[in-house]
Amino acid sequence: MLSNLSRKTVLLISFSLSIAIPAFAEVTVVEEATNESKIIPYQITASNSSWEDKEIDPSFYDNPYQISLFSPTQGEDSERLLSQTYSIFGLGLGVIGVLAIMPTEVTNWETSNLDLGKKWSENVKAGPVWDRDDVILNYMMHPYFGGVYYQTARKSGYRQWDAFLYSVVMSTFFWEYGIEAFAETPSLQDLVVTPVLGWAYGEWAYTTERDIWNNDGRFLGSKHLGQLATILLDPVDSFGRSFNELIGRDLIKAGTGYFTYNEVALPSGNTSENQIGFKVSYVFGDDNGAALPGISGQRAQRSQAEYVKDPVHTGIIGVSAGPVFIDLDSQWDKQSTWGYQWSLGLYFTPRFSSRLHYSRAIIDDNQNANRIIYENYGVDSQYYFNSEANLRPFVTAGLSEMMIDEDDTNKHFQINAGLGLHYKINQNWAIQTDWKHYYSDSLKTHDNLLGSAIVYRFGTGEE
Repeated sequence: MLSNLSRKTVLLISFSLSIAIPAFAEVTVVEEATNESKIIPYQITASNSSWEDKEIDPSFYDNPYQISLFSPTQGEDSERLLSQTYSIFGLGLGVIGVLAIMPTEVTNWETSNLDLGKKWSENVKAGPVWDRDDVILNYMMHPYFGGVYYQTARKSGYRQWDAFLYSVVMSTFFWEYGIEAFAETPSLQDLVVTPVLGWAYGEWAYTTERDIWNNDGRFLGSKHLGQLATILLDPVDSFGRSFNELIGRDLIKAGTGYFTYNEVALPSGNTSENQIGFKVSYVFGDDNGAALPGISGQRAQRSQAEYVKDPVHTGIIGVSAGPVFIDLDSQWDKQSTWGYQWSLGLYFTPRFSSRLHYSRAIIDDNQNANRIIYENYGVDSQYYFNSEANLRPFVTAGLSEMMIDEDDTNKHFQINAGLGLHYKINQNWAIQTDWKHYYSDSLKTHDNLLGSAIVYRFGTGEE
């Protein structure tokens, strides 16, 4: 029975369609008041070819981390990206408006004192925090959302780095510090996990879909499997393409869509459910021109010869995990013990990386049987010496928080620094060990963590 459950997750099988029908050919509009006519020309253009199909001057990569997202110089389709962004923002604002007028028992917002601006401001000032959302939501759903943002830019002809930055901007300011901040405090791990793992997933989905189309729409030799795979990878474009093929012309010109996730209180009592929704928007046109690549029913995408390889790709994404030995300051009067740690970050060059890190352990008291849950999380950066060799000493420094018993009121800011040794096994795998010293100015404590980990680099890894 529902009343026996504190929370459940449901999928809302409903679609929010926001359809715009612009004039895709020249249209004459008669103004009755003046009896004059004016021409409103508008012709949607297909997105430029993918970044890999362009002949990029090798000198462009002399500064591999330059940002072209806001000032494209290589034929990126900024108009398409802006249009898609407007659609996403419009749908997002619609979500806020609907929640604001819904009953209190549904949204769990106090309508008698509803001040969305104040609620948003309080949540933003309180964050970011380490949230306790479900593992599936934090480390599967959020990367999927990040991948959707990523592909929006990638399918507009942007390179991987700029598509990642677009995902950072959208997941941070549109979602985490935007829509979601009206309901809850921004999450530290979401700020990193969403765009970083979204890059890994988004690029995989992008290249897989592209490979299927370059193989005459076949996957594992089957067109049926190819159709199924493209639907799973991009349901918005797949539906639009199928519709265009059915009617024999490109009536649907472009589409965008994204998932929403909300915890909603139920009117039946002290229960709630997690609602997952899918919102989609299509642009229609009545001309005979082709639609955007991927949604057009008139032609398939064809890959051209690859030119100079972009040095910034998913290979800079790295994840690590391993054991950690935790030795707390004597002021805590706790036993030293083993726990586990993991990190996720970007290995920008063989010399420099930045990561989100997390450590956790159950620690016994020296005087009694009491135990505490110890957590340490934050961001740090590493500088590697002897970077051309496989064995690389490094220094590390960063900012973090220590939390006791998962209690937000019992956490303390720390700074950390340390030394380590990194060994590259091959392009994708490495092992490392490090020692880090943590200092809390408020508590005047000195903690030490000694850990080791195996490191995995996505894609082609370190080349």
